[in-house]
Amino acid sequence: MTKYFEKANLQKQKVKEKNRFSLFTSLPASDWLPAAIVWISVALITASLLWLLSDVFVSGIGQISWEFLTTAPRNAGRDGGIAPILVSTALIVGVCMAVSIPLGVGTAILLAEFTSNESILARLVRLSLDVLAGVPSIVFGLFGNAFFSRTLGMGFSILSGGLTLACMVLPILIRSTQEGFRGVPDDYRRSAAALGLSRTATLWELLLPAAMPGLVVGLLLGLGRAIAETAALIFTSGYVDRMPESLWDSGRSLSVHIYDLAMNVSGGEPNAYASALVLVSFLLLINAAISWLAERFRQSRIWVS
Repeated sequence: MTKYFEKANLQKQKVKEKNRFSLFTSLPASDWLPAAIVWISVALITASLLWLLSDVFVSGIGQISWEFLTTAPRNAGRDGGIAPILVSTALIVGVCMAVSIPLGVGTAILLAEFTSNESILARLVRLSLDVLAGVPSIVFGLFGNAFFSRTLGMGFSILSGGLTLACMVLPILIRSTQEGFRGVPDDYRRSAAALGLSRTATLWELLLPAAMPGLVVGLLLGLGRAIAETAALIFTSGYVDRMPESLWDSGRSLSVHIYDLAMNVSGGEPNAYASALVLVSFLLLINAAISWLAERFRQSRIWVS
């Protein structure tokens, strides 16, 4: 049986490769121009990405060393490394994920499993999430500064910055998790009801594992946005580049460190490029993980069907 499935998958792959290379030859003459425009657009976007990555790599690889990753910055960041910056970034992202995951998953479960898709509550929440997803990050920064830093008295701190990022990540996490639950076939729910399973047991033992790929993808997308965020953190977590001792200390994230070296520090470009290379490496690893999880999800759906 295993050999049969392997042979079927191999044949599907061959058909896909054949269709890929015969795209232009299979099109009528009237469709060549739109197809050429599409391919030129793809080539320009790919070239821009390669130019950006090559520029950051060539300019920053010379500064990367073990000392750069494990020492504190000196001389306003012109010398030394980025160890406190990495610790602050990890703490800010950790607070963001610790708050956004339970809230995001809980809200997605409520919308997908316990609320009618056409109800007023579901429509209002979906509209609110869509609006929040399009709000510029600088607006989240002003909100975080007014609410977390001043009203709640957190000041410029890692906790204030992490909570502000959680507000930014929640719309992405909720929508992706909700789509993950919607992708679970209704046969799962009918089978669980026929077996007499409770709603809670069905949710935790059957639906949540089946929707896990959507949750993980949303989590990684939100994590990528949180790591690369700058504007919101300037108003909440601050500029201090020393090693943080608690979540109430101010801390400088990696993206804010790059901004400061590039805009405010004369002669800080080499370390700015090196920090950018570290940041881009993290983002590429996250994107690779997302692609791997998406492929795993596609394959699992094929095998289930």
